Amino acid sequence: MLDPSSSEEESGDEVLEQERRDVLLAGSQRSLPAQGRDSRNERRSGTARPASPSPAVISEKEKEDQDRLQREEDERRTRLQIYVFVLRCIAYPFNAKQPTDMSRRQQKLNRQQLLTIKERFQAFLSGETQIVADEAFCNAIRSYFEVFLKSDRVARLVQSGGCSANDFREVFKKNIEKRVRSLPEIDGLSKETVLSSWIAKFDAIYRGEEDLRKQLPRMHLNAVSELILSKEQLYEMFQHILGVKKFEHQLLYNACQLDNADEQAAQIRRELDGRLQLADQMAKERKYPKFVAKEMEILYIEELKSSVNLLMANLESLPVSKGGSEFKLQKLKRSQNSSFLDIGDENDTQLSKSDVVLSFTLEIVIIEVQGLRSVAPNRIVYCTMEVEGGEKLQTDQAEASRPQWGTQGDFTTTHPLPVVKVKLFTESTGVLALEDKELGKVVLYPTPNSPKSPELHKMIVPKNSQDSELRIKLAVRMDKPPNTKHCGYLYALGQKVWKRWKRRYFVLVQVSQYTFAMCSYREKKSEPQELMQLEGYTVDYTDPQPGLTGGRAFFNAVKEGDTVVFASDDDQDRNIWVQAMCRATGQSYKPVAPTLAQKHNFKDSERTQKLGMDEFIAADPCKCMHTALFQVLQKQTLQHRMNDSFSCLGWFSPGQVFVLDEYCARYGVRGCHRHLCYLKELTEYAENSAVIDPTLLHYSFAFCASHVHGNRPDGIGTVTTEEKEQFEDIKSRLLSLLENQIVHFRYCFPFGRPEGALKATLSLLERVLMKDISTPVLPDDMKKVIRKCLEKAALINYSRLTEYAKIEDTMNQAAPAKKLEDVMRLGELCIEVLQQNEEHHSEAFAWWPEIMAEHAEIFWSLYAVDMDASLEAQPQDSWDSFPLFQLLNNYLRNDTLLCNGKFHKHLQDYFIPLVIRYIDLMESSIAQSIHRGFEQETWQPVNNGSTTSEDLFWKLDALQMFVCDLHWPEPEFAQHLEQRLKLMASDMVEASVKRTRIAFDAKMQKANKSTDYRISPSVCTMFNVLMDAKKQCTKLCVLDAGQEFGKQWQQYHSKTDDLIEEAFKEMISLLVSKFVAVLEGVLAKLSRYDEGTLFSSILSFTVKAAAKYVDVPNPGMDLADTYITFVRQNQDILRDKKRMDDLSSVMYLRLFEQWYTSSMKAICVWLTDRLDLQLHMYQLKTLIRIVKKSYRDFRLQSVLEGTLNNKTYETVYNRLTVEEATVSVTNGSDLQGISMRDSDEEEG
Repeated sequence: MLDPSSSEEESGDEVLEQERRDVLLAGSQRSLPAQGRDSRNERRSGTARPASPSPAVISEKEKEDQDRLQREEDERRTRLQIYVFVLRCIAYPFNAKQPTDMSRRQQKLNRQQLLTIKERFQAFLSGETQIVADEAFCNAIRSYFEVFLKSDRVARLVQSGGCSANDFREVFKKNIEKRVRSLPEIDGLSKETVLSSWIAKFDAIYRGEEDLRKQLPRMHLNAVSELILSKEQLYEMFQHILGVKKFEHQLLYNACQLDNADEQAAQIRRELDGRLQLADQMAKERKYPKFVAKEMEILYIEELKSSVNLLMANLESLPVSKGGSEFKLQKLKRSQNSSFLDIGDENDTQLSKSDVVLSFTLEIVIIEVQGLRSVAPNRIVYCTMEVEGGEKLQTDQAEASRPQWGTQGDFTTTHPLPVVKVKLFTESTGVLALEDKELGKVVLYPTPNSPKSPELHKMIVPKNSQDSELRIKLAVRMDKPPNTKHCGYLYALGQKVWKRWKRRYFVLVQVSQYTFAMCSYREKKSEPQELMQLEGYTVDYTDPQPGLTGGRAFFNAVKEGDTVVFASDDDQDRNIWVQAMCRATGQSYKPVAPTLAQKHNFKDSERTQKLGMDEFIAADPCKCMHTALFQVLQKQTLQHRMNDSFSCLGWFSPGQVFVLDEYCARYGVRGCHRHLCYLKELTEYAENSAVIDPTLLHYSFAFCASHVHGNRPDGIGTVTTEEKEQFEDIKSRLLSLLENQIVHFRYCFPFGRPEGALKATLSLLERVLMKDISTPVLPDDMKKVIRKCLEKAALINYSRLTEYAKIEDTMNQAAPAKKLEDVMRLGELCIEVLQQNEEHHSEAFAWWPEIMAEHAEIFWSLYAVDMDASLEAQPQDSWDSFPLFQLLNNYLRNDTLLCNGKFHKHLQDYFIPLVIRYIDLMESSIAQSIHRGFEQETWQPVNNGSTTSEDLFWKLDALQMFVCDLHWPEPEFAQHLEQRLKLMASDMVEASVKRTRIAFDAKMQKANKSTDYRISPSVCTMFNVLMDAKKQCTKLCVLDAGQEFGKQWQQYHSKTDDLIEEAFKEMISLLVSKFVAVLEGVLAKLSRYDEGTLFSSILSFTVKAAAKYVDVPNPGMDLADTYITFVRQNQDILRDKKRMDDLSSVMYLRLFEQWYTSSMKAICVWLTDRLDLQLHMYQLKTLIRIVKKSYRDFRLQSVLEGTLNNKTYETVYNRLTVEEATVSVTNGSDLQGISMRDSDEEEG
C-alpha cells in the first residue's frame, strides 16, 4: 500500500516536474558537448571520412559553450540571491515608504502611434473628418503638421522613448498662443475662449475615432507602475525585473516565511546583529577598505555602527505586529543617555512586571442545554455568563422544553488564565421569592490554545437535584493580543527564576521590537508571577534532563551565568516554542530538531532543497557583497523601467524607488555607490541616444560630488579610493556627454522637449565643471565651453540642413536660375532653424546671448559660402538675386544681435554694387523713355496725365519703393540711396514739365482767335500732367520727415517746385490771352457801331426802315450769344477734364479768375476808349449781355466775390448803367428789356 502522503507528494512533484527541468536545464546542458564528441567518435569509427574538424577548433568551441552556460548559470544564481533579499525588503519594510510626491509620468509614444497620429492630422487637413474649423485653425494645424509632426527630429525623439502625448499637446499649445495673440480682437469672444476651443479640437483630431469609454478588463502591471503598489504587485514587478519564475517565487515565499511578520522581524534582528559583529571583527582585524585618508578607518567603524543603530531605532519604532492596528510599541526608558542605541548590554533595559501589559478578548457563545428534567416544560429558563472580575451578561429567555439560545457574549480581560462561569436559572414562581432558582453551573479555564468549536460541558447541579445529567453546549474563543507570540503550559527550571521544576502557564510577550519576555502566570492574575527577559539568550533543543519528572520534550535557553530548562508535553509544541523564542532572541544560530520527523512535515522545505533554493535562503546577508548585488539589481530595474510603457526619462517608479531605498538601508549599501552606479547606467543610456532627464543626472552627480568632497550628504564622511576613482571617471564621461548634447541641442532637445531639459543640461554642465563643492566655476570658463560647443553645433546644424535640402549636387551642376532658387530655399530653411532656436532654446541660453549670436554668425558664414557660389554663377546685370537680399535682410535687421554683424555686412558689401548698378541703369532708362515718349506723345488723357507722364511717375515710384523695400540696414548708404533717388526724381520731373510746356506753346500758336475756338483735350491733358507732376513731386522729391537738411538740397527742391509753378503761370497766361483775343475780336466787331462813323449811320437807318415792314432781329444779340456760348463751352471742357482734387481745384480757379479779370479789363479798356462817345444801342445791349452772363458763369465756377466785383467790373458796371439810363430817356424802350439790373425774366 502507498503511504497516505505519497499521493500528495506525487501530485506536487508532477506539477513541478517541468519547472524543475527548466531550472536545472543549465546543469543538464553541460554534458551536451561530451555527448556530441561520443556520437562523432561512433560515426567516425563506423565509416571513414575524408576530412574532420581540427581538435583544437572543437575544444575551443566546447570551451566557449561551457563558459557561456556557466555565465548564464552564475547570472541566474545571482538574480535568485538578489530576489531573496528583495523579497525580505518588500515583506517587512522598516526604513522606506513608497513616495507619493513624485511627478506622474506620461505614456510614451511609439513609431506606430506616430504614424497613426500623422494619418489623423492628414485626414483632417484633407477634409475627411467631421470636425468643423475655421481657416485660422486649419492654418495652425497645417503648420504644426509640416513643421513638427513631419520632422525627423520628432521621429528620433519618439524612437528614443522620450516623447509622450503631453509633449505633442504642449508644442501645439505654444505655437497657437502666438497665433491667437496676433489675431485682432473680436467683441464678445475672448482669446482665452479661442485657445480653449482650439485645444479641444486638437485633442479631437489627436484621438481620432477612438472610444475613450472602452477600457481594458484588467490593467497591466506597467499601467499601474506609477501608482502605489501592493506587496503582491511589487513581487510580480521584481519577478519580471530579475527573471524569476512564478513557481520559484512561491517556493522562496514559503521557505522564507514572508507572511510571518515575527520571522521577518527576527531575520532583521539577526542581520543587524551580524553587521555589528562584522564591524567589530573588521576593527579587530583592521581589514578596512582603502580610503583616501588613513584617519577615515576609525570613522568608518563608527559609521557602520551608527547606521546599524539607526536601523535598530527604525525597527523599534514600528508596531510590534503588522496586523495589529491599535497596538503600538512602548517607549522604553533608557538608563544611558547616548546618541546611538546600544542594545547589546542587558543592563540598558530592565523590564518590570508592570511593563508587560496584555489584553485578551473572549467570545462566549451559549447554544443549548441538554438533560433538563426538573423543571416543567412551560417554565422560563435563561443563562448568565461572566469572566471573574468582570461584568455579567444574560441570555434571552426560553421555555424549559426547548432551552436553546445561540447568544454571544463579548468580554475583555487582562488575565492570561481567566475563569469563566456560566449558570442556568429558572424564574421563581413563589410570591416571596427574591431571586431566581439556580439549576446548574459550569466553570471553565480557557486559554488561546483551547478549542474554538462548541463543546458539551457537564454542569454542577445542587444537591438532591433530578438533573444529574445536565449538560450545556457552548463555545469559548479566546484571542491572543498581537504582542503575544506564543503561550501554553511548560515545565521550567532556572537558576534565577523558576527555581522549582513545576508546570506553569507561560506567555512569550513582545514588549518592543528588541524586547521579549518569557512570563509565567497564575489564574486570575493580570501581572506575571515571574518573568525572564530573553535578550542575550540562545535557545536550542536538548535531551531529557535526569531527575526532572514531568514533560517529555526538552529545550533550554542559555546565557552566560544562567540556564533555563523547559519541557513540553509533545515535540510539536516544543518546535513551536523553539521557533518563537529563536525569533525573539534574534540569534544567528538556527536550532535543528534532533529527529528527522520534521522533514516529512514540511514539503516546501523538501522541494526547496531539491531545487537548490536552500543556499539562497540560508545565505548570510552579512557575508554577501551587497555593493555588487545592488549594482545588478539597480541595472536590471532601470532596464525594466526604460522598456516599460511610460516616458520615464530615467526616473524609477514609486515602487521601484521604495524597494531600492529599503535595500540600501537594510543591507548597508553606501549612498555614493548607489548614485555612482545609477549615473553610470544613465550615462550609458544617454550615450545610446535614450532621453534621460538631466535633472536626475544633476541630483545624483551633486550627491556624489558632495560625498567625495566631504560634504556628508547622507551623514557618511568616509570616502573610499574606489568611490573617488569611479567619480572621476563618471565626471569625465558625463562632461563628454553633456558637451555632445549641447553640440546636438537641436536633435537631443527638439522643439524644447523634454520641457526645460536643455536648461537643466547647462546647469548640470556648470556643476560638472566645478572643481569642488564650494568653488563655483568661473563665468569665462563656462563661456569658453559653451562657445566651443555652439561652434560645433553650427557646423552640424548647417550640414544636416544641406543634407535635408539636397542642394549639394545642384550647386555644382545646375543652371544659375536653379542655383539661385536652391539658395533661396536654403536661406528660408536657415531662417526657420534660427527662429526655432530662438523660440525653443533661447531661454536656456539666456545667460549667454552673445554666444548664441556667435553661433548664428558661424551658421550664416557657412551659408555665405554657398550663397557666394550661387551669386557668382548669375549672369551680369541680373536682378533676380534681390529677393534673396530682401529675405535675408528682413530677418537680420530685426535681430538686434545679428543686425550689421559679419554676415550682414558681407551681404551688404556684395549687394551695394548691384544696387548702384541697378539704379544707374534705371536712371538712364527713365531718361530715354522721357525723350522718346514726349516726342511721340499724343496727349491723350490716361488716368491722371498722359501716357508718358504716367509711365514716368510709375517707374520713379516703383524704383523708390524697390529701394525702400530693401530696408538697407546701414543708415549712411540708405540715406545716400534715398537722396539720389529724390534728386533723380526731381530731374525727371523737371524734364517732363519742360517738355509739356514746349508742347503747350506749340498747341497755343496753332489755335484760332474766333468764337469757334474750343479747348482741345490735349490742352487739358497738359494741365493735368503739370498738376500730377506737382502732386508726385511732394512724394518723389521730398525726403522723409527729419531727413531734409542742407541748404543746397532745399534750394534744389524749391527749384523744381518753382519750375512747375512758373510753367503753370505761363500756360494759364497763354490760354487766358487766347480767350481775351477772342473777346477783343467781338469788341472789334462792336466798334463798327461807334457814334459818328458812316457805317454806324447806315446800319441805324437801314434797321429803322426795315422795322416798319418786317420783324428785324435784335442786332448784336447773335454776337453776344456766340461769345457767351464760347465761354460756357470752354468752361465746361475745363471742368470736365480736370481731376477734382485740391491741387486741381486751386489751379483751375486761378485760370478762371485770371480769365474773368482779363475779360473785364478788355471791356473796360474798350469803354474807356469811347468815354466821350455815346454807345450805340446795339453796342450797349451786347455789352450788357456779355458782362452779365460772364459774371454769372464765372460765379458758378467758384470765382470769389472779391474777384468778381473788382474795380474794373465796377467801372464797367457804372458806365453801362449810365448808358442804359441815357438810352431810356432818349429812346424809350428800345433796349427791349435788356438791363444791368438783375431780373429773373431775362433770357438764359
